[in-house]
Amino acid sequence: MLNARTTSKIDALLQQYAELRDENPEVIAEIARAEVAESVYNSNAIENSTLTLEDTEDILAGFTHKGHELREIYEAKNLAEVTEELIRGVGKLDADLIVRLHGMLLRGINDDWAGRFRRRGEWVRVGAHMGANPEYVDRLVGTAIAEYYEDTSFFVDRIARFHAEFETIHPFSDGNGRIGRVIINQQLMELGAPPIIIPNKGKERHYYPVFRGYPVSGDFSALSTLIARQLIESLHKRMTLMTAHTVIRLSEWAKANGVSGSAAANKAARGTIPAFRQRGTWMIDAHYGSDTRGRG
Repeated sequence: MLNARTTSKIDALLQQYAELRDENPEVIAEIARAEVAESVYNSNAIENSTLTLEDTEDILAGFTHKGHELREIYEAKNLAEVTEELIRGVGKLDADLIVRLHGMLLRGINDDWAGRFRRRGEWVRVGAHMGANPEYVDRLVGTAIAEYYEDTSFFVDRIARFHAEFETIHPFSDGNGRIGRVIINQQLMELGAPPIIIPNKGKERHYYPVFRGYPVSGDFSALSTLIARQLIESLHKRMTLMTAHTVIRLSEWAKANGVSGSAAANKAARGTIPAFRQRGTWMIDAHYGSDTRGRG
């Protein structure tokens, strides 16, 4: 569960963001579209795709790409299509939506599995974890959705709990991780928050361990922390892009303000300054106040 300091910070940022979002919905949508390639790259890389960010950008731009499996090319194109669908708006979370998005995700990759939950006899294993009995998958997903909407916890904790439960059920024969991360963004956007990118970098430390521990401990706190950090960064990015005169590299800002590069990067990673990553590089409003030194 997130602490009160973090939840208060997110609430305050969301309030500021909501004003910009409501005044400039088209700009908000364009920022999300500009992130599609990076989002697709990271989500597929978490599943061990060999495509680089540059490969992903080329594929989504329509360039022929040799040297990679056709499956990986479909994975990039399909996930981008699903992400664009979210940006257009998909409404409330339910089993029909999950299945529809999964059908888009696996189309042309495995049409027999696309757009349906596992059936009798279709068991899945991820490492030492066995997915739920396929005979009960529909019911388990329905229960998880109902409990998500009934949960009165802070919304980030609710989303983290649902994601951990969804991945534990592993309702599909393939594509569970990717569609699970799509659902995180559907849930955020349904609540008026921006989408996030779960980074491939650091997955062994911050992401995978949750799924090894949750089935036996019920502990999803590390996932709440990860989602909260990515949400804070996403909010910082949108508010900076929509209000800043000039956006520069964090290293430039640190030098101009007498802050060591490592200290600035640490503040950025903790979300105590309004920095955000763009193609892996930390960026910030060039005119963010010099009194930032010593804060955070």
